[in-house]
Amino acid sequence: MTKALFIPTVMLIDDESFDQKLYKRVIARTGIVGEVLSFLYADEALVFLQSTDSRPVDVIFLDINMPRMNGFEFLEAATATLGGRLAKIIVVMLTTSLIERDRERANSYAVVRRFINKPLTADHLIEVAQMLARLKMENAAVQPSG
Repeated sequence: MTKALFIPTVMLIDDESFDQKLYKRVIARTGIVGEVLSFLYADEALVFLQSTDSRPVDVIFLDINMPRMNGFEFLEAATATLGGRLAKIIVVMLTTSLIERDRERANSYAVVRRFINKPLTADHLIEVAQMLARLKMENAAVQPSG
């Protein structure tokens, strides 16, 4: 892997602990992720992101169907409270849902860059790392030189 394919911080939001273990194993095997923050509940992830001293997150892998707060409720709340901070994060929806309406709803959020049917694979991670590299290059290109 090239150094350009690196994701400093990934946040996993999925209520299935087995899925979380699987994703962490896949992430570790790719060697392209620096840190993994994992949450079983979306409301707890939101509180973390809202805290002023939270570490920056580059990518969020977000399950749709969860108790307490589902993925769409998380997106609504995060969009309302985080604003521009959320716009800098690549959000990837993870689901077992085959309902086309869920895909369409996910795509209606500007922050959702990808909709993936579970499970998360190494190829998905590489694709997301490439997205992040392109986003960073685009952001660097629009930054004023000083």
